[in-house]
Amino acid sequence: MFESVQGLLDEHAAIQAQLSDPAVYADQPLARKLGRRSAQLQGIVEAYNRWRGLMDDLDAAKEMAAEDPDFAAEVDDIEEQIPAAQEKLRRLLIPRDPDDARNVILEVKGGEGGDEAALFAGDLLRMYMRYAESRGWKTEVISATESDLGGYKDVQMAVKGNSNDPAEGVYARLKFEGGVHRVQRVPVTESQGRIHTSAAGVLVLPEVDEPEELEINQNDLKIDVYRSSGPGGQSVNTTDSAVRITHLPTGIVVAMQNEKSQLQNREAGMRVLRARILAHQQEQIDAENSAQRKSQIRTMDRSERIRTYNFPENRIADHRTGYKAYNLDAVMNGDLEPVIQSAIEMDEQSRLDALGE
Repeated sequence: MFESVQGLLDEHAAIQAQLSDPAVYADQPLARKLGRRSAQLQGIVEAYNRWRGLMDDLDAAKEMAAEDPDFAAEVDDIEEQIPAAQEKLRRLLIPRDPDDARNVILEVKGGEGGDEAALFAGDLLRMYMRYAESRGWKTEVISATESDLGGYKDVQMAVKGNSNDPAEGVYARLKFEGGVHRVQRVPVTESQGRIHTSAAGVLVLPEVDEPEELEINQNDLKIDVYRSSGPGGQSVNTTDSAVRITHLPTGIVVAMQNEKSQLQNREAGMRVLRARILAHQQEQIDAENSAQRKSQIRTMDRSERIRTYNFPENRIADHRTGYKAYNLDAVMNGDLEPVIQSAIEMDEQSRLDALGE
């Protein structure tokens, strides 16, 4: 049943040997890569040892029960534990997304609905900040364009995790948030009390750990500078501090103007650009391996409506997983885990089904 485990056990032992060598830590990107892989394999090793130990205990209990019937109850007890141990190991053996352990850059953009959509984008950003806080993650707003009534026309936030375990990674838990989030409520601008529908788009990008991890040829970049047009202090409209970076091979464009200096905006822009290029490369891999990855509900397509937030009914509904609950107030305050878990469980089940085909 678990023929592939031995190879993973050997890989884990080899990585542990590498990590015990102080010389490895001179190459920090390599050390982080090995650390992430070790954390992923550690769960498999522990689950395998648990299952293998139960199987050995069962054999021993059966031998003793053959000589002394009093041990029959112990056989029954061990047999009851084995299916759960098998299922846990089986789920851990599902191939993981290689980006699961990464931090993310999360983008929220007001969609249809004008000022109300921008207000909802601000609500979503706050929801993700509260959720990150509940998990001990750090957040940093790196770019934002505010709307006239509050909220955001668009905003980009970096989210940094606190674990090497891919299952607990920021990207592993937030990647299914990508898509269109629809809201139904009475806008603050509505004097008649009518319910309006608007939307905001969310994009979740795995962040590149180190610049060296993703090499970008400077000749492939077109960099334009211009004057900022929003908040930013005395330098706004007086210096060419805003930066627009175009990656010519992919056509990806990133613009930054929140920082006061051109250098700071350029550094922030390159950070986002690397994340977008990494996501672009993964999309190409996904397309090439579509048959193997067809079961996943992972998406970075903002055109897909994934969730509805109905404020009059205090209802949250995920259209992919069928999850529905009437605690929208709590969800908007960061209690997002049950919604996210429904997407994770659906993805795991679809991966299991694919393995059985």
